[in-house]
Amino acid sequence: MNLTLKIWRQKDANSEGKMVDYPISGIEGDMSFLEMLDVLNEQLINKGEEPVVFDHDCREGICGSCSLQINGEPHGPDRLVTTCQLHMRMFNDGDTIFIEPFRAKAFPVIKDLMVDRSAFDRIQQAGGYVSVNTSGNTIDANAIPIEKENADDAFAAATCIGCGACVAACKNASAMLFTSAKVSQYALLPQGQVEATDRVLAMVKQMDDEGFGNCTNTGACEIECPKGISLENIARMNREYLSASLKG
Repeated sequence: MNLTLKIWRQKDANSEGKMVDYPISGIEGDMSFLEMLDVLNEQLINKGEEPVVFDHDCREGICGSCSLQINGEPHGPDRLVTTCQLHMRMFNDGDTIFIEPFRAKAFPVIKDLMVDRSAFDRIQQAGGYVSVNTSGNTIDANAIPIEKENADDAFAAATCIGCGACVAACKNASAMLFTSAKVSQYALLPQGQVEATDRVLAMVKQMDDEGFGNCTNTGACEIECPKGISLENIARMNREYLSASLKG
């Protein structure tokens, strides 16, 4: 395929960015989107030009590092895949592809297509964990019976990889889906009940402090989420938050 790539280039968070055109040829349909960018960067390096900076790690749809806005959609036109799982067969010969970083106040651009998503780490650190007694008197995790439905829902919430597609898809740049997945992961399990009140209050406060917007109720986050995290988690977090607020 012969393609025209319109890529956002930006030196750093304080610099003004712009779209730059890059023609590219010889792209095969079985290539992943990141492999296509690898080909482009190899060509740029061979010409003595600066390669395009983009985030990636495992390239297996697990780590959540690859975060690209492709033709206006987080992770591109396919569904339930990350950018590294998107294949070039989703595009046609002669296409023009717009490639931008995830756009959000809480995700400042580091360079080009790479953004700083450490805001998610701080939300997680505010309460997305359980305290465990490691003094030698630990309890086997399998010793507490858990209803299968609750276990399944907890596992489903835990599949969130923190890529930020939900934020990029939301017109308010809301992190409600991410935060609610991390809250639900523990709210559904008995091990998470000890700190349940403090957890939801702390994580929601940190989410607001980071500058994320509120939920728009449009459902774009669930549609664009590569792991299909359900909007039901947002409803659960709202219930948890209301209950915790009344207790407080």
